[in-house]
Parts: sequence; C-alpha cells; structure tokens
Amino acid sequence: MIGTSFSDRTDLLPKRSAPPATKPATPSASSQIPARSVALIGFGTVGRAVAKILCERPSASLRLTHICNRNFERKKQPWVPANVLWTDNIDAVLQSDVDIVIELIGGLNPAEQIVRRALESGKSVVTANKQLIARHGPDLLDLAVKHRCQLEFGASVAGGVPVLPALRTGLCGDRLHGIAGILNGTCNYILSRIENARIPFSEALEEAQARGYAEADASEDLDGGDARAKLAILALAGLQARVAPESIRARTIRPIDAVDFDYAAQLGCTIRQISRADLTKDTLLAEVGPCLVRADSPFGRVQRNLNLVLTSGQYGGDMAFLGAGAGGDPTAVAVVSDLMFVAAGAGGNGDAAGPVATMHVSNDFETAWYLRFFVRDQPGIVARLAQILAAHRLNIDSLLQKPGFEKSSLPFVITLEPCRDSQLHPALEEISRVEFAVRPCLCLPIL
Repeated sequence: MIGTSFSDRTDLLPKRSAPPATKPATPSASSQIPARSVALIGFGTVGRAVAKILCERPSASLRLTHICNRNFERKKQPWVPANVLWTDNIDAVLQSDVDIVIELIGGLNPAEQIVRRALESGKSVVTANKQLIARHGPDLLDLAVKHRCQLEFGASVAGGVPVLPALRTGLCGDRLHGIAGILNGTCNYILSRIENARIPFSEALEEAQARGYAEADASEDLDGGDARAKLAILALAGLQARVAPESIRARTIRPIDAVDFDYAAQLGCTIRQISRADLTKDTLLAEVGPCLVRADSPFGRVQRNLNLVLTSGQYGGDMAFLGAGAGGDPTAVAVVSDLMFVAAGAGGNGDAAGPVATMHVSNDFETAWYLRFFVRDQPGIVARLAQILAAHRLNIDSLLQKPGFEKSSLPFVITLEPCRDSQLHPALEEISRVEFAVRPCLCLPIL
C-alpha cells in the first residue's frame, strides 16, 4: 500500500388477420450499460486535454468524477463541471467506487503501485505510460485478467496513431513477424531539419528545443531510450514477445553530420532513426538507431515530428500507420479512445493478447553498411582500411568522396556489401585505432 497525497385512429382501416406476435423492443445495449465513472490521475498537458474532451464531448457511457493532482487548487478550470471532485489524495481515489482510473503522471514510481492497486481492486486502467508498460506490461496484463478488468495503453506508443489498438485487435488474427518504425518525433524533426537545411546537429537540436519538440535534456530521445521503450511495447502487443527495453541496443543520432546527408543522397537514401524488431524461431532481432533508408521509401518520406509504424504479417502482408506521435491533443484522443473501448465492454485483455514468450534479444542483423570517416589526408588511407576490412572477410561495395573539404578533416564514405553486425564489429574495433582518424568512424545500417 502506498499513501500519497498531492498537498398514433386505426379503427377505420380494413380488417386484416393479426400478424404474428412480436417481442417488445428491447433497449439498445448501450442504453443498458450505466455510465462508467472515471478518475483522472495527473492533470498535466495530456491530462488537461483528456479532461477537456470528456467535458466538452459528454458521453452517455463515461462520467468524469475525480481529478487528482498535487496543488490542484491552482489547476482548477472553469469548464470542469462543479460535481467533479478535485483532490490531491490518491488513496481516496483508489478507495472510491470509480470504475476506471486514468494514470497520466508518468514514470515508474509511484505510477506502478497506483496501477497495481487499481487493478487489484477491480478497476480498469487506461495509461499513456510507456516506461511502465515497457517494463511491467506483461505482469500488469496478467493482473488485469486475474481481477476481471482491463488495462489499455494505446497512447503509450505513437499516441496520435492507433497502432497499438490495431495490433491488439485489428491484426491479432494475423501472425506478425516484423515491426519497424519511426517512433520518436524529436529525432525525426532534427534529422529532417539537417537534411533539408544542411545545418549542424547542434543547430537543429536548438531549434527543436525552441519549438518545444525537445526537452532541455533530450538524451532519452537522442540516444534512443524513448524509442526502445516503445519498441518493447510494440513487440509485446504485436509479436507477443516479452522484452526488457535495456536488452535492445540503442545507438545515438548525435554524430550525424550534414555531410552524411550529402553522401546518403548519392546513394538514393536519407537518414532516419529507425526502431526495428524481427521475430525468428527463438530470437528477436531488435535495435534502435539512425539508419540509411531509401529516400522514396515510406520512412524516407516522413518529415518533421511525425511517427510511422510498418508491420509485416504472414497472412495480411505489410501495413502502415502514420500520424502525429506526440502532443497533448493527439495523445488525449488515444486515451479517450481507450476509455470508450473499456466503457463499451469490448472485451478483456486476455483474448487479444495471446501467449507471451520471453525472448532472447540480439542485434545481429544482416544488412549493407555505411561507414563514414573523417581523416587527416595522407597516402595509403584507403589501402589500410581495405586491408582491415579484407582481413575480416568484408566486401567493399563503393567508395564515395566529395571534393572541397580541408585535408586536415577530410570526410569520405565506404559502403559494404551485406554482412552481420557480429562480423563487422571486430573490424570496427581495429579501425578505431588507426592514427589518421580525426573522428570515430560512423557506422550506419543501410536498410
């Protein structure tokens, strides 16, 4: 237990034989279901947007009864009905007779305890908490089934894109074997700005922060932590694979330079942060990081802070989901959609989810590779690199070098024919020790 306080005359008609008796009309299913009471915990950007939808678009099946937030007196809004109880006492909310709890405070503590207590008391839960679902989703789903209630988390990944409901219901008849996506709008905004304006990474980051697309400390976005938590949830919902986010390798976008987009363009490509998971017999290949993608591909055409998820199924083939991945209003729409799903009595979690397996996770993808070097120009550089690559049985596909750069920091690119990550890694270790390099080699998969 936690105790948390947030301070029609028919007689003139011709006579006819009586028709067969019919049963009286029954009320529609929706009119038989009483309104479900809803408690909202967390009144930040998303919580406020959820409350506004519930208040401005009244539903016969949902009734907002509680709003819980610390310092709630300062949060009160005139558009919230007077019969809604504002409080900072989470215990009072969890001990009340509310039917559905919306958890929008984020993080793991105390969110995990709040969600567990709500499910244990038979209350359904709707959450947008990606870290919570990524780490404890399978256990919480089991808890919901045990207590005959529901846990819905459609807003936890690409909030404005209904990909999770599609995976858990619309596509659950298929057998999915692959999921890939652009899951972080901050990274996509930064990379597309570098691509379009050929500005330095630092300038693109500052612009993203000024526009509110990136936090002051954007490490979770830039270094892939946010995207890999989302990929773990997609793997759970779509591939029935239990994956710890930390087991998924995440590569940062920080070393990406404007010149990389010049070289990528020569290859008919651009660069995006891609999250991908492919299911094999007993292994999940999974990784997050910047990759070269065809400029005319679905990924290559996604600009600014949009999200895109592609799924591959054994029977249904490929499907795509595109839209705004973040922001108060898009995420709030996903939360309210989950609420309406629960209120309609659309079914519990167990039927759609299927059995969940704990998977061995590997990043040993087989792809072509892009290697970008910055070197002090001197004779024998290409020969030395070719010697190292040949010693590790790696085949060079092309060599690209743009003129006009200072010889003290000369960028050029080697692309490799497809090989596995595990085959390439030892060669990169050796390359990291060459004396002519002025920056570490940038290695990107070519998808």
